[in-house]
Amino acid sequence: MALSFCGNNKCSNAYSVENGVLNNGCFVDALNLVPHVFLLFITFPILFIGWGSQSSKVQIHHNTWLHFPGHNLRWILTFTLLFVHVCEIAEGIVSNTRMESNHLHLFMPALMGFIAATTSVVYYHNIETANFPKLLLALFIYWILAFITKMIKLWKFAEESLGVKELRFCITALLVVLYGLLMAVEINVIRVRKYVFFANPQRVKPPEDLQDLGVRFLQPFVNLLSKATYWWMNPLIIGAHKRPIELKKIGKLPIAMRALTNYMRLKDSYEEQRLTSVSLLKSPSIWKSMYRAFGGSILLSSTFRYMADLLGFAGPLCISGIVGNLHTNMTFGVFFMSSNELLKNTSVLAVLLFLALVLQRTFLQASYYVTIETGINLRGALLAMIYNKILRLSTSNMSMGEMTLGQINNLVAIETNQLMWFLFLCPNLWAMPVQIIMGVILLYYLLGNSALIGAGVILLLAPVQYLIATKLADTQKSTLDYSTDRLKKTTEILKGIKLLKLYAWENIFCDRVEETRGKELTSLKTFALYTSMSSMRGSSLYHMLSPDKAFASLALFHILVTPLFLLSTVVRFAVKALVSVQKLSEFLQSDEIGDDSWRNGEMPMCLEVNDGFFTWGSNLSTLTDINIRIPTGQLTMIVGQVGCGKSSLLLAMLGEMQTISGKVYWSKLPDYEIFFDGSIRYSVAYAAQKSWLLNATVEENITFGSPFNKQRYKAVIDTCSLQPDIDLLPFGDQTEIGERGINLSGGQRQRICVARALYQNTNIVFLDDPFSALDIHLSDHLMQEGILKFLQDDKRTVVLVTHKLQYLIHADWIIAMKDGSVLREGTLKDIQTHDVELYEHWKTLMNRQDQELEKETEMESQTTLERKTLRRAFYSREAKNHIDDEDEEEEVEEDDDDNMSTTTSRRSKIQWKMCCRYLSSGGFLMVFLMVSSKLAKHSVMVAIDYWLAAWTSSNPHNQSLADPFLNHRSCVPVFIILCGAAIALCLITSLTVEFLGVAAATNLHHNLLNKIIHAPIRFFDVTPLGQILNRFSADTNIIDQHIPPTLESLTRSTLLCLSAIGVIAFVTPTFLIALVPLAVAFYFIQKYFRVASKDLQDLDDSTQLPLLCHFSETAEGLTTIRAFRHEARFKQRMLELTDTNNTAYLFLSAANRWLEVRTDYLGAVIVLTAAVAAIWSTSGPDVDQSGLVGLGLTYALTVTNYLNWVVRNLADLEVQMAAVKKVNSFLSTESENYEGSMDVSQVPEDWPQHGEIKIHDLCVRYDSMLKPVLKQVNAHINPGQKVGICGRTGSGKSSLSLAFFNMVDVFEGKIVIDGIDICKLPLQTLRSRLSIILQDPVLFSGSIRLNLDPERTCTDDRLWEALEIAQLKNMVKALPGGLDAVVTEGGENFSVGQRQLFCLARAFVRKSSILIMDEATASIDMATENILQKVVMTAFADRTVVTIAHLVSSILEAEQVLVFSSGTLVECDSAPNLLAQENSLFSILVRTHK
Repeated sequence: MALSFCGNNKCSNAYSVENGVLNNGCFVDALNLVPHVFLLFITFPILFIGWGSQSSKVQIHHNTWLHFPGHNLRWILTFTLLFVHVCEIAEGIVSNTRMESNHLHLFMPALMGFIAATTSVVYYHNIETANFPKLLLALFIYWILAFITKMIKLWKFAEESLGVKELRFCITALLVVLYGLLMAVEINVIRVRKYVFFANPQRVKPPEDLQDLGVRFLQPFVNLLSKATYWWMNPLIIGAHKRPIELKKIGKLPIAMRALTNYMRLKDSYEEQRLTSVSLLKSPSIWKSMYRAFGGSILLSSTFRYMADLLGFAGPLCISGIVGNLHTNMTFGVFFMSSNELLKNTSVLAVLLFLALVLQRTFLQASYYVTIETGINLRGALLAMIYNKILRLSTSNMSMGEMTLGQINNLVAIETNQLMWFLFLCPNLWAMPVQIIMGVILLYYLLGNSALIGAGVILLLAPVQYLIATKLADTQKSTLDYSTDRLKKTTEILKGIKLLKLYAWENIFCDRVEETRGKELTSLKTFALYTSMSSMRGSSLYHMLSPDKAFASLALFHILVTPLFLLSTVVRFAVKALVSVQKLSEFLQSDEIGDDSWRNGEMPMCLEVNDGFFTWGSNLSTLTDINIRIPTGQLTMIVGQVGCGKSSLLLAMLGEMQTISGKVYWSKLPDYEIFFDGSIRYSVAYAAQKSWLLNATVEENITFGSPFNKQRYKAVIDTCSLQPDIDLLPFGDQTEIGERGINLSGGQRQRICVARALYQNTNIVFLDDPFSALDIHLSDHLMQEGILKFLQDDKRTVVLVTHKLQYLIHADWIIAMKDGSVLREGTLKDIQTHDVELYEHWKTLMNRQDQELEKETEMESQTTLERKTLRRAFYSREAKNHIDDEDEEEEVEEDDDDNMSTTTSRRSKIQWKMCCRYLSSGGFLMVFLMVSSKLAKHSVMVAIDYWLAAWTSSNPHNQSLADPFLNHRSCVPVFIILCGAAIALCLITSLTVEFLGVAAATNLHHNLLNKIIHAPIRFFDVTPLGQILNRFSADTNIIDQHIPPTLESLTRSTLLCLSAIGVIAFVTPTFLIALVPLAVAFYFIQKYFRVASKDLQDLDDSTQLPLLCHFSETAEGLTTIRAFRHEARFKQRMLELTDTNNTAYLFLSAANRWLEVRTDYLGAVIVLTAAVAAIWSTSGPDVDQSGLVGLGLTYALTVTNYLNWVVRNLADLEVQMAAVKKVNSFLSTESENYEGSMDVSQVPEDWPQHGEIKIHDLCVRYDSMLKPVLKQVNAHINPGQKVGICGRTGSGKSSLSLAFFNMVDVFEGKIVIDGIDICKLPLQTLRSRLSIILQDPVLFSGSIRLNLDPERTCTDDRLWEALEIAQLKNMVKALPGGLDAVVTEGGENFSVGQRQLFCLARAFVRKSSILIMDEATASIDMATENILQKVVMTAFADRTVVTIAHLVSSILEAEQVLVFSSGTLVECDSAPNLLAQENSLFSILVRTHK
């Protein structure tokens, strides 16, 4: 058939213009070509030549992006225009097939219009990017011309009395409207920007965000197409493949999304609520405030959601149309098609289905994105609100326990996230009912009454679902409780691991943890059962239908199941959100601290309190009748007994206590209070009694936001004797300390806090008992150098609370307190003359302190000890890091092809090895069961649908219900059996996956616990406690609760996609050709996404921790922050941390949208190809295929839902497998050799009978990598001898005590006890037969009985006897429960001395003939020490006692003394003999320590 523009029918005169040019339809169509050709001629040269020559186009930075007015409207109109053009082309082509010859004018102008519309939008985008509006004139002219030509066409149609029934009339009318609107948009741009026809065009600056090169989150600024498809994310996601995404790369947030902006919005609406609620006498509603601040975004998101849901129903209707019209005969129509005729064309329906899917998915993703962005904004605002409230919380709230740190942390970590998640699911709340109602209506239209039965079944399942959901929540809670308990027990084990090993109790305590773990796993199994029940969905029964209706209803049921399944989740989140808001509301209304207006007043004194009555919240006043004055520039000391209100007085002056009556006056000090910025500050440098550190470097902790002054900083460090401690730290004063940093001891922390107070340039310094954790030397140094010299030289006013009365002589003014009121006030002289009794009392106390001073000087000072611990930690850690570095270097050398590719490969590999490790932990039987049941389930599901297809296809036209049941009576039972099998398999597969997860979790935790508990003691020196605990908390939690659902979801979605593709390929084999490019596209999308997603997830996790830490830090150091007046700085820091975390989270959610949009579009293409392939393959005479085609299309529709889940789950699994990897890395730890070469039966029952110890050439080291700590030691200890071991720090004393228990590597020589070489003994036997008392007393939570005798082998009498020997019997008897009295965590309910005596009793319970005391008296007071010495002498008279001594005086009575120096034994004799030799090291030690 020849081609010609107007057709070449012989009879019709296509080119005749006798009735007037415009009355020739072909000419009018030709006229419509003119504007399109005009636009292409003008824009192509500008786009390709003009733009190509501008090399600057390449460098245009995003700061020139400026949206012209009507930007979004223009994009929407252009897309609609493109869609209408597609309809016009389709209508033209279909009409053309009905003509005798080809009439190109029916579709040619429409095709040109489509090309022109596409060009217009590309052209517009380029002009907008360059901010060059003058070139828009071309578009303006094009819209006018197109509008006029289409108007002429419409007018001619109307003259021919064509109307709405004709499709072409409708299309032309639509085009006229669209061109008119686009013209209006263009006029609006001219009106606003005045770029033409006006004398002075308007200059517009790009938004502030775009001028800031740090802003990288461009979603609000890009054009509509890029917004909908997240095209702007491409560089980030593809770039992630080359190098990891870092914080620098994701930049800052746009101003509108920052926490501060959102906080102001929320705060304003909350304040409004508060004002209105005060008048109505009710509490302000957070819900209303949230709606006021963020309601707009929620409405926008809901609108998108409704559009997506309504478009979702287009799928089933199009399937119904395609399947129903596969066998309608095409009749030759006329020149004009009727409107509904087009909708019967299967090809058109296939394209419509594709477009509806693309649009639906775009709207759905847009809705998700908007809710997530709003959720993140809300969370940022709530965090800022909570933080501001924390800074104003009254101290009494915190100290009276009304508001605990735990509650605040929960508000920050849990409640704000609950609200954020609720907001994410919020649109579902109102979208679901609409979806369900629409679905049921459509089903009713397709199926009649039986639809109502199906819908009824589904609705009945909803309350069951809700019930299961609440059960799930309860089980989750109990799991959490057990896991907290398990963690507590594990922490105790790890903290007391040395003791457990020395006493051979590790297995007993391990069983305690395993018991709790058992309960936790039972709870997890219940959880698994409920989860499986909730994933079982009702399969509806279909009755006999024609294929088009059967498959449309099948697709509709697919749509309906989702909202019902989600309903229980949404309801659960809504309930949680209500609770969270309740908690937030209570918190925001809790008491606040008073304002600071009172920090002024004119007077000579620095500070004065008149008639002050202060309280901590209850109406009973803590401080009564306070009248004091603090003189300016002098040293005031506050003294008194413990608990008499000294610290409270300081806090009352700082305004932290609630004032019942009275006033605090602060003087204005004009001279040096004016700071360099001109502001006057009444800040007070305050060192609290409980030291408080920031998670920051040592330097940042000391300068605390003040400018750095090297000279002053050095002076402060010397004053506080911090230099030796700083020298020990790996990075000096740049080492991170605090919660996440290095653990410092109490004294070191205290000195840093004092240093902070000294460094600040304030007039007033409050020091609250700064000497409490310091030893005597440091206290003296600090007093002399710091307080008397450094502070007094600056003429600063110092208020010092102290117990050390020997410093009273330095005080200019003394305030003595007793029971919450002031006892005396004045100088020391005043008190000496006026209150002799008090003065004498002080004197006796001073003498006692001097005696203690002597004792302290004798022994190694506490500070030396602290430094020793620190040194030990780093020494061992460095060695470990050294080993780790070597391992890493080896790794790198092995796979060093080229640097870039190795990083990529190392990052993009899913850890298949770890997956195998995880599955093998679950057991091969469970894996086999899971795989086979999954395959069976999906095969049965496909079989059900295939049966339905075959059944409906066999009788496509007969819709009466009587016949088919007669013909197909055999079909019904098969169908019912298959449905039953599917439901059963659903439950089985879900259970197998969950139980596989539980089995894997059980094995991994069990192996981890056993490995770690049996690891050598060196492992615990080298590995930070936090790292080990992390394996038991975070990583175990991931393995328990996150991996199983991810694995389930991954296998389900993968198998669903595969079965869908299999079914489509089976129905229409031609589909396989199209599958190849689709598979390639899918491979690349998932490959790029997984790498980027992992990086962004890591960033999100790593930025969340500092934020949570900052909150808990602030809550702990409230009084310090407020005294220093640093609230603003801390607020700023919090906002920065929140924004950083929000940026990472926003990018992560945008990356998820990027993936979903792409996989959804791929899914839509799959549906299109499946439909087209089906239409082609069934165009022959065989029409019995319609059922199978319906089956293929229904499956194709489900693919779109599951494709992105495959990738998302893969990415999640990759992140979660890291937990298995971390746990696995600990599983390779070497255990101690518990076996020994001797059999237990060879060891006598009562060994060691006598307690004789022979040491031959003993060489000991901590690790094969390290130098020996003991070299060639030889000694002989007779049975029952009392032996003392001494030497300077680090000489190897403690190493010898560990060698007795085979805790260290004895690589040469041997220790023989009562004739048996201890290295040959099984460890359990050796350690259970010896006793030791350690320097640090360790008690475990539980009962006193558990602490003395965890093995439960002793009688009560034996235990009471031990307690009596340790002088504890009376105290324990007085406790409720006696031997079963409660011991809290770490034995905190007993004093240090009592704890040490319990350890003594513990050693005595074990009737061993050898007792080793390792520096046991170092941390106790003199009274307790005397008891200890007495007991050892009497109770252990017949046993061998080896004492490792700090205080040489404690071993002066010893029958034999071993003196060590740097790992070798230098002297060995009785104490008197050694003392007789003047040059002996022992006598030197005794002399220096006296």
